[in-house]
Amino acid sequence: MFKKYRILKWILISITCLILIVVSFGVWFMSLIPSKEINVETTLAKNLPYLSENIQPERGKILAVVTSVNTMGAEGKKTGYELTELSRAYYVFQANGFEVDVASPLGGKPRVIIDDDDMGVFDYAFLNDSIAQFKTSNTIPTKDVIAEDYEAVYFVGGKGAMFDFPENKAIQSIVRNYYQSNKVVGAVCHGPAALVNVTLDDGTPLLENKMVSSFTNDEELLLIPDAKSLFPFLLQDKLVSQGARFNEGPMYLEKISHHKNLITGQNPWSTWSLAETMIKQLGYTPKHREITAEENAVKVLHVYETEGTDKAKDMIKTMSVKEKKQIKRVLIASHSIIAAMKGDIGRFFDMIGLTSYAKKHSSV
Repeated sequence: MFKKYRILKWILISITCLILIVVSFGVWFMSLIPSKEINVETTLAKNLPYLSENIQPERGKILAVVTSVNTMGAEGKKTGYELTELSRAYYVFQANGFEVDVASPLGGKPRVIIDDDDMGVFDYAFLNDSIAQFKTSNTIPTKDVIAEDYEAVYFVGGKGAMFDFPENKAIQSIVRNYYQSNKVVGAVCHGPAALVNVTLDDGTPLLENKMVSSFTNDEELLLIPDAKSLFPFLLQDKLVSQGARFNEGPMYLEKISHHKNLITGQNPWSTWSLAETMIKQLGYTPKHREITAEENAVKVLHVYETEGTDKAKDMIKTMSVKEKKQIKRVLIASHSIIAAMKGDIGRFFDMIGLTSYAKKHSSV
């Protein structure tokens, strides 16, 4: 009886110690992540130098297309278009002299998905922009789009795009005509679903032998294990099945593909680069833009992927101390969670170490 009591006692002590360790680690981990300092209500486009200074001449119009699908699956999970994938491209286009209209398969006001952890000043400015909000609340039905009015089309991501982009005849017509007339076609994350089922006038699939990027199978399945049954297809598989040469980058990091006038991006972190590549393809040098703290974090993570931890730390120190740039360490911290989800313990501790190192040198 006494022996059983001792065993039970040590089990309880062990469980208590484990709980204390987990709680202590959680508190320490949260200390690595800064609290938000953005004043949401007063963040306005007119106060952002990128938009208010060095105004570019008017150069035409670009059409942004978002999904109309609000729910998905038997359980009716909420979906829609991703705010950051619209807001950031919208302001790149606008800063470079292009007016932006917003369309959707059904028109009207589609649901927007807002991820608080990813929000930055441009995203909050977009929410406070009366013109932008009018356009997203009154989107043009794709069947009513006058294609000749625009120099380029940009398909915004969001899981809903998997359901209503591929079979939409108006979208197929816009993509086919723009591609064949050498107008620019851009798409990010799930937005390349708009390229599925597009057939050129010569009978070949648009995607045949085209280098493209989109949200990958690995990215999809890590977050949604039942994605194969939830979606009509996995986007990477579908693009490849129609002849695309899939260009895959590291998970949840920037990656774009540029094939003539077709420009595609892997995920939300590709939006800035993709939009500016579209400006280049339109024949203009993109206006100077201060690189965001999030983009700097992505650069650090790319260096980690290709050159290892020490080089990543060197970059953090150079950016923060010598160049006085900010690094969004919450993004690095999020990659530690991704590593844990994948069971990669070594990478988990590498990311924790980089986050801690960034805290010593960066204020964001």
